[in-house]
Amino acid sequence: MRLSDTTLLNNRTQRPLPLTQLGFGGAPLGNLYRRISEADAQATLDAAWDAGIRYFDTAPQYGLGRSELRFADALTRFDQDALILSTKVGRVLHDCAPQDVTPEAFVDVPQKRIVFDYTYDGIMRSYHDSVARLGTDRIDMLFLHDIDAGTHGAAGEDEKLHELFSQGGYRALTELRSAGQIAAIGAGVNTWQICERLLGEADFDGFLLAGRYTLLEQDPLDSFLPLCVARDVGIILGGPYNSGILATGAIDGARYDYAPAPDHIMDRVRKLGAVCADHAVPLIAAALQFPLGHPAVKTVIPGAANPSEVRQNVQIFETPIPAALWTDLKSQGLIRPDAPVPQEPPHAA
Repeated sequence: MRLSDTTLLNNRTQRPLPLTQLGFGGAPLGNLYRRISEADAQATLDAAWDAGIRYFDTAPQYGLGRSELRFADALTRFDQDALILSTKVGRVLHDCAPQDVTPEAFVDVPQKRIVFDYTYDGIMRSYHDSVARLGTDRIDMLFLHDIDAGTHGAAGEDEKLHELFSQGGYRALTELRSAGQIAAIGAGVNTWQICERLLGEADFDGFLLAGRYTLLEQDPLDSFLPLCVARDVGIILGGPYNSGILATGAIDGARYDYAPAPDHIMDRVRKLGAVCADHAVPLIAAALQFPLGHPAVKTVIPGAANPSEVRQNVQIFETPIPAALWTDLKSQGLIRPDAPVPQEPPHAA
């Protein structure tokens, strides 16, 4: 695969949104789990730009605004006409007392607390706050962040959808899109089921789906991904390593879906790794490239916390993978037989 190849999010947006097939996920630059210096953050963004990555994603949640502020510095150096930028709404950041800060998984964060708000006013405030932090009104895609049961519980999901559709949140998104302030709307979530539910209620341009369509999980093939193809809805795939195990392999302490990997997952990953080894392909390369075999998936966005991780992502993405590897994974029952797999272009070596 070539990083410079681009694919449109869909064919319906008012202005085209060409996405490099390898994007940049901005969560680590919000100090996810550990502090990253300002110099390292800027060097990481520069490395992504210099490598040819032109799709960048961030969110208010990531470091309670820190990731967006770091993006703002980089945007002054980048050609904004040549990049696609997405951020998210649903978490509004409020000033607060030190004891009320809600860092979630981020460290060394500003003195802010998160208030979930998917109403008209909440969406509009979140959007305008992001514009201020990013220092630009050139936001291309706006995603509802974590509106699913995984964050709010089943009853909470219903409540947040009520805010979205009965208290003006969706209207706010469509107003911003109609006014040309953004080009696309969608959701950034951890489950495909909420995406399918959203498509049952209204029109969306794309979804940023963390995990859920990987070498270990292909359930979206049953209904969700065919629906996306039929509706011309693009998928941005985050979390291609299922929280780490598809990057590390089945080592002691390997994590799957944000928790220690259970035995059956460890066993399956060992088998995946063995097939990859037979073809001299790193497991991590197969994991990163596999989702792009499906026509609904337009880009994958692994995170990076330093320039060397960016360069590693690029190298992994461009690793040649023989068709026989995918054939063997299917014949051994390690991926579904109906899973589309990446095809090398005719000019590839």
